[in-house]
Amino acid sequence: MTDKTEAAKDVAGAKRAPANFRTILGEKVGMTQVYGRRENRLFGVTVVKAGPCPVVRVKTDQGPDGYNAVQLAYGARPEKNISKPVLGQFRKAGVAPARWFREIRVADVKGLEAGQIVTIDGAFKPGDYVDVQGTSKGHGFAGVMKRHGFRGLPASHGASDKQRSPGSLASRRSLGRVLPGQRMAGHMGNETVSSLKLEVIKIDPEANLIYLAGPVPGPRGGLVTISETVNARKRYVEPQRLTVKKDKMGNIIGGKKPTKAAPK
Repeated sequence: MTDKTEAAKDVAGAKRAPANFRTILGEKVGMTQVYGRRENRLFGVTVVKAGPCPVVRVKTDQGPDGYNAVQLAYGARPEKNISKPVLGQFRKAGVAPARWFREIRVADVKGLEAGQIVTIDGAFKPGDYVDVQGTSKGHGFAGVMKRHGFRGLPASHGASDKQRSPGSLASRRSLGRVLPGQRMAGHMGNETVSSLKLEVIKIDPEANLIYLAGPVPGPRGGLVTISETVNARKRYVEPQRLTVKKDKMGNIIGGKKPTKAAPK
């Protein structure tokens, strides 16, 4: 029996998490193009291999932790590469050691318990809006033109080796210092970035793949967290397009013409 078959068997026999818990961990696979919305539009999508994610621990505001949270795990990792305190949490929950281990704050932990499994087919469906959080690619030390999009100084006669310099930093002589927040050269990338309101175009439950419209932060193979969007609109709504009829002169043709008032 292959590892994929054994994993599918374990997920099928495990208890599913409640449907109202809509957060899952995944691994960025890459980008491609697929047709969505009844095969009438081509989308540039990011493919994410999401789940299954076992619930390792549930924290409550009534317990010693003092707040509601759920700890999810994703991926596989040898026991020798995990510290003993973390390994003890996996063993207590009856979950195999995982590569990634993240905690998600929730408003209510009703129905959630350790050992449950979170999958994409129970959490999301095409048309849903989600928020994706990941760690952006690191670019090392970068100048102001690459980091902030400065245009640089004129590359004319007399401007020797100054084309990519930031220019003036302080605003007045009497200040005597650079104000905090000034855009300057420095470390670029490797930050936590959130992409809001990405549409779910397609879901492949058998391969645990979810297709999201647009780019997702991070490199291929990086960890991302997919959750229900914080935006007020949770799903895509097809706009109602009304057909407008016009005559040869471009005037809009309405419905029935108004009738004359009946004589008294």
